[in-house]
Amino acid sequence: MNNRNYNIYFHTHTVSGIVISVILFVIFFAGSFSFFRDEINNWERNESTALTNEIQLDYNKALNKLDKEYILHGRNITISKPSNERRVAVYLEGTRDTLAPAKQKEGSFFYLDTKTFKTFTYEQSYSLGEFLYRLHFLAQIPYPVGYYLSGFVALFFLFAIVTGVLLHWKKIVSNFYIFRPKEKLKTLWTDAHTALGMIGLPFQFVYAVTGAFFMIKLLIVAPAVMTLYKGDQSKLYKELEYTDPDYKFDNKKLATPFNIDQLVAKAKSNWKDFEITRVFIQNYGDANMHVLVEGEMLSNKKFTGIGKVVYRISDGKEIAKKNPITQNNYLDVVKNVLYRIHFGDYGGYALRIVSFVLGIITCFVIISGVMIWLVARQKNNLPEKKRRFNAAVVRIYLAICLSMYPITALAFIGAKIFYPLSQSNLFSLYFGGWLLLTLFFILKKNDAFTNKFCLLSGSILGFLIPITNGIVSGNWFWNSFMQNHIQVFFVDVFWIVLASITLYISFTLKSKKAVS
Repeated sequence: MNNRNYNIYFHTHTVSGIVISVILFVIFFAGSFSFFRDEINNWERNESTALTNEIQLDYNKALNKLDKEYILHGRNITISKPSNERRVAVYLEGTRDTLAPAKQKEGSFFYLDTKTFKTFTYEQSYSLGEFLYRLHFLAQIPYPVGYYLSGFVALFFLFAIVTGVLLHWKKIVSNFYIFRPKEKLKTLWTDAHTALGMIGLPFQFVYAVTGAFFMIKLLIVAPAVMTLYKGDQSKLYKELEYTDPDYKFDNKKLATPFNIDQLVAKAKSNWKDFEITRVFIQNYGDANMHVLVEGEMLSNKKFTGIGKVVYRISDGKEIAKKNPITQNNYLDVVKNVLYRIHFGDYGGYALRIVSFVLGIITCFVIISGVMIWLVARQKNNLPEKKRRFNAAVVRIYLAICLSMYPITALAFIGAKIFYPLSQSNLFSLYFGGWLLLTLFFILKKNDAFTNKFCLLSGSILGFLIPITNGIVSGNWFWNSFMQNHIQVFFVDVFWIVLASITLYISFTLKSKKAVS
């Protein structure tokens, strides 16, 4: 590679990496915990559910209860299971009956407990798992700024990955096997950055591409809507099969009795290993009432297997069907595969644990890249003022990034002790504590102290998490295991293992003097 190309790749890799480093660290750190969002939510609520994506609900009882509270006649009702929890999401559209009171014409969204049938608003159902999941794409920043910011960070990360590979291409194999922890500081950081960067390369590439797609796809789709569909967004959604069939509201009371549970069971019996994930009821109680039952094949049977059945209630006939085994087209694959590989929901705990480890490795790669940048700019031939500025920049970076570990552990303890912790209080605890820790480390002006303190305090708090859960709920991790509450058991043991590793690392760290 000639010098000109090398310099282009080097500076592009360095600048793109440094500019996005803090936000990228936040995305990957929070994203790593997001692989266990459902487990964290169930742990916080001390609930347990079967490890399945299928809705497990007595539909008739649930609808009868909701009918008393909301009056369902003429409404479109969507019941879905977005996550592996005891609660399902329910969206009630306003009634189509023009003579109904104004209140019935209002839509409602809430979560429904499948055992108690108690309803929760989004704010009431907000949890630590949801918080960390949304933090990994910066949703706490007002929409759409946070979404676009995370999307463009993912895009810049893709540039950093590609330029990094091009930069190290000739030595990519030989450098992978080299690790010299006893050499000078720059060598140590460079070896760690290169070796761990290569280990996590496929993982990082996948998440850079899918992350950018999810967050900034609107900017990609907008020109197509304006040119190909002349601004008709609904037509695009229809062609992409994001909309359901629309059946006319007859404004006549349905004379035929109906049983939603039987219809769901009938749809499920069509295919073996088929799980019901969504039920859409249109024109509830009307003569033209229809029920759409949608689901998917188990991922270990068919990676993309989305099926659905539509029933007309007046005569009980099946008027439409999509076979999840034989009728999935290219569009279904494209829509489903990107989500599957991003969320890692098809390989069980093994895949998610590996993904968590690779996410944390990526966090270390980000930090090591910043440290390489600092060490390379601490030479004696640079003015003292500039060296102090570079050190201050990295000090701020490290303070923000490393303090995420203890504050996340503290948030787990707070979420359990003060359950249910409201959304605003969770924000205050997490962001307020994060800010205080960051300011403390910046004023301390000691990067080695920041690193060791965060690892040590995070480890201690991590060990306190299962203890707190045991004291507050009485559900010690061995009891959870014996009662087959796997999700609650997993979170407790996960923190014991993670805290043990970070505690060991904190005691083995030896500060190295920067080479001038």
